[in-house]
This record gives sequence, C-alpha cells and structure tokens, in this order.
Amino acid sequence: MSGLGSGGVVVLGTGMHPWGKQGRPFAEYGLAAARAALADAGVAWTDIQYLVGADTIRNGYPGFVAGATYAQALGWTGARITSCYAACASGAQAVDLARTRILAGLCDLALVVGADSTPKGFFAPVGGDRPDDPDWLRFRLLGATNPAYFGLYARRRMALHGSTPYDFAAVKVKNARAGALNPMARYRRTVTTEEVLASPMVADPLRLMDICATSDGGAAVVLASESYARRHAGARGLVRLAAVSTVTPTFPNTVLELPNFATDSWAATPPPERPFRAAIAYAAYEEAGLGPEDLSLAEVYDLSTALELDWIEDVGLCPPGEAEKLLRDGATALGGRIPVNPSGGLASFGEAIPAQAVAQLCELTDQLRGRAGPRQVQEARAGLAANQGLFGHGSAIVVTR
Repeated sequence: MSGLGSGGVVVLGTGMHPWGKQGRPFAEYGLAAARAALADAGVAWTDIQYLVGADTIRNGYPGFVAGATYAQALGWTGARITSCYAACASGAQAVDLARTRILAGLCDLALVVGADSTPKGFFAPVGGDRPDDPDWLRFRLLGATNPAYFGLYARRRMALHGSTPYDFAAVKVKNARAGALNPMARYRRTVTTEEVLASPMVADPLRLMDICATSDGGAAVVLASESYARRHAGARGLVRLAAVSTVTPTFPNTVLELPNFATDSWAATPPPERPFRAAIAYAAYEEAGLGPEDLSLAEVYDLSTALELDWIEDVGLCPPGEAEKLLRDGATALGGRIPVNPSGGLASFGEAIPAQAVAQLCELTDQLRGRAGPRQVQEARAGLAANQGLFGHGSAIVVTR
C-alpha cells in the first residue's frame, strides 16, 4: 500500500440496484449495488479497506448500523467501517467520509453504499412521541407533510417569479423523457403536459405527477486514491471527485427549510450573502475551483417539479426567476446547453433517502465516462450533484475529468 492517499480521489466504480417498490429488505438492494460497483471497479471486496454505509432509519436496527450490515453481508474481512445518517444528505456525507480517509492517507480503496426500503405514501417521522423533535412537531402541530411543504415552496415561487402550473408540468415532462431512457429508473415512460395537469391535486398547486414518490433502491461507488487508480486502471478517463460540500445554514436563515416552520428574524442582523441552498453549491464550486459556467450537466433535488426550478437558480445556472426561460428554451433538457437531471431525477426514481446522493454520483460518473447510452451528454467534462437533508445538512458533489 505504498503512496497511500497521494494525489486526489477518483470514482473507480459505480453500481445500482433498479429502483421501484419491490418490498425486499434494504440490505439486498445495497448488496447488489455494492457488488456491481466492485465489478465495475475491477476490484474484489477483500481489496476494500474502508466501507461507509449511509443509514436508513426506517428499517430497524440493521438500518441504523448500515456499514456493519453491508460488511457482514459481503463477508467479514476486518475492513474498517462507518455508518452515517444525515437524512437526504446521508449519501453525500458517506462519500465525504470515504474521500477524507483517502486524502488523509489512511486507505487507498473505499466502498460507499446507500439503500432504502420505504413505506407506502409520504415520509413521516418514525414512531413514538418526541415533542422535542422539530420533525415530529411539524406533523403533530401543523399536519405539515412533505407534500404540503413542497406546495408552499411552489406557491412562493409563483408569488416571486410568476411561475405557473404549466411550467411545473414541463419539468415533469422533461425528466420523464430522460427517465424513460434509464434502466435503473422506477418510472420509465414519457408523459405529456396534459397528463400532469390532469393528475390528482395533492398540495395546491402541485399535482400527483409533480411530486416524487417514495421508493426502494440502492447505489454504491468505489473510491480510490488517484495513485492507486493509475496503477490499477491506467490514466485514461479518470473521474475525479473534485469537491464535496456539506455546509450548514448561516444565521439568519430567512427562507423556510424543512423541518422548521419559522425562519430566523433578520430585524437586527442582515441576511447572509447567499441563502442556504445557494451556499451549498457555492462551497462546492469554491473547493473545486470551478463555477457554474464550467458545468456540462447537473443533478438536482427535484422533490417536486417546482423545486427543480428553484435549484437550477440555487446552483447558479441562471439568475433568480429565469429557470423557466432555460426550461422553455430546452437548455436543461437532454441535448440542451446544460442538461439538468439527465438521469430522470427523483421524478423518475423516487426517494430512497440514503441512496439518493450516491445515485447522483453514479449518474455524473457514467456521464463523464461517456457510458450513459441514449441519455449521454456530449463531451461531458464536469458535473454537479446537489440536494439537502433535514436539520441543515448541505449536500453537493462536483466531479471532473
């Protein structure tokens, strides 16, 4: 293991389990994704020195100790492990833990796995009375389910920027067209604007097809030091993990964020230069030494169609209020100037919480390697993935060739 940690960190292999509602234990999805990633990297499980499991809190004790669950399923080897939970940012934090250990020179080869098996319907807090838990309180005091929050965000966008339900529906149409080309996606058919607008109303103005489902699924990546990758995979086509941002909000946070139902007051202190979601992406750009103008594609957190439009602006692809123009011009579609969610996004996959950020990294890697098939972004050189988790967990990843 000479030259541990020298150079940067590369994504050596990726793997996924198809997303859907199969009703199987989450560990089966994670195991399948892990084996696929190992095979893609051309390494054996016995070569892995460090494993990070992104936790799933709705799947009993094995979900709370996902690192050990996956290590045992693969076969005990003495590898070091970590388990982590940060809601929808869990996958990004797991990637960051593995990357940090490699950069510190403590290992050459790491495996990151995230998988989930979800209940029917929208996500809710796990059982029990917890009056000191803001997530529990928003359900008990306000009945504020996730779709209700998504509807509030959509209404905010309509008030600020004049967005319409037709704009929201166009996001679904775009993402469904990409998802139909992705063999890992849960929903693999195209839809029309009329179909979206005719689907049942869930949280005005959002309809059923505007909101992502809850899904089962798994994703995994093998990360390696660049020196290891050059020795074992050659120097061609390396996808470098240029940045991982896991920032928290800056006081005062003046835009409502789940699970809170009030914002900080800025009567005495002015708001920060960037709101939280914009700060997540900016920190990643700063670390990578890139800007949004350098991106070839982006995977963003489309919990709802309206939220994708917000995220397009948050990651700097256009000024506030102009995401609809990019959408209407075709710039964010496959074949456009800056494709957004070429995987199909959560609109096509649904939420499998600990796997989401890992799946985004899988898509970025496949695109930069030129192996995304019919949804390939031509000459992709740099990509950003962005989402966020409850309680101020930022999540952004930048990869480059």
